[in-house]
Amino acid sequence: MRRPTPLPPPADSAADAVESLSTRTSVDTAADAERMATGETAHDATDAAPDPTVAPVIPLTPATPMQRPAELPGVAAAVDAEPDVEEPVRLREVWAAARARRKALRAEVRRFTGRQRRRRLLWLGGAASVVLLVLATLGAAYSPLFAVEQIRIVGSQQLDTLAVEAALKDQLGTPLPLIDESAVKAVLVTFPIVESYSLEARPPHELVVRIVERTPIGLIQTRAGYTLVDAAGVALSTTETPAAGRPLVSVAGGTGSPAFEAIGQVMRSLPDSIATQVTAVSASTPDDVTLTLGGANAQVVWGSAEDSAMKALVLEKAMVARPPASVSVYDVSSPSAIVVR
Repeated sequence: MRRPTPLPPPADSAADAVESLSTRTSVDTAADAERMATGETAHDATDAAPDPTVAPVIPLTPATPMQRPAELPGVAAAVDAEPDVEEPVRLREVWAAARARRKALRAEVRRFTGRQRRRRLLWLGGAASVVLLVLATLGAAYSPLFAVEQIRIVGSQQLDTLAVEAALKDQLGTPLPLIDESAVKAVLVTFPIVESYSLEARPPHELVVRIVERTPIGLIQTRAGYTLVDAAGVALSTTETPAAGRPLVSVAGGTGSPAFEAIGQVMRSLPDSIATQVTAVSASTPDDVTLTLGGANAQVVWGSAEDSAMKALVLEKAMVARPPASVSVYDVSSPSAIVVR
């Protein structure tokens, strides 16, 4: 290996540069000849200590390119793989991909609809609980747990309650929701005094029958005796002799006539203070209803059934001011201008 040649000092001119280059070339040639004569090798010269006054040599040749693994010594060359051949897509793979896609889609749908499904489950659970409660209630109601064990009659004054309870004994042991209302009606119809009724179930074992009785207005004389009737003409009872405290009704045309209907309206509008003093009532037309009061036989000219409430109020005040014992006629046919004689 050659010793690096020191750089020459800068030349003052082109001539000095040429002269310097010639001198350096001759010196180098002489040095090489001397080394060859003495047998000194390039290796020995290389191992010699470098001259500190000589600048290092900077190589100007390009770097050797990096070799591929196959070109390196001791490395076997890799065999080039055969080019990949694209295999055809099988139908089974297509189905598997479609199933996977549907499964993923269902999972996403379940994830986004989870709250809605939970709300639906809560509603279904609540509805199921209500249905079960209703079924349990109905099952208990229609079971012997709610069977009738007692029948109580309410609202009767003249009706024989013991007779009614005995007639309804067939309903004992029947569950309250299964009470046969038609059978109860068939029994109560046999009691003429009953105008209307209502049934009330009181769990667990009581059946209440509320009775509204007919209001008798007086006695009508018939071939069988004296029949007690109400304002609708329904016969309540018949006796051979007149019942005490009941006025005698005299009407043209019978219980189905307009005159009897007017009498019924008048008698129902009377307060108890007046009704208890009436001993007889008569009418030949709907406009000439006449009442008879007490033992004095004072007459009350009522007229038609119109304004009966006002006429009853005026008559009550007049009877307080002038008792029937001192009066022969109370004319209230015109309630705004009452006449007392």
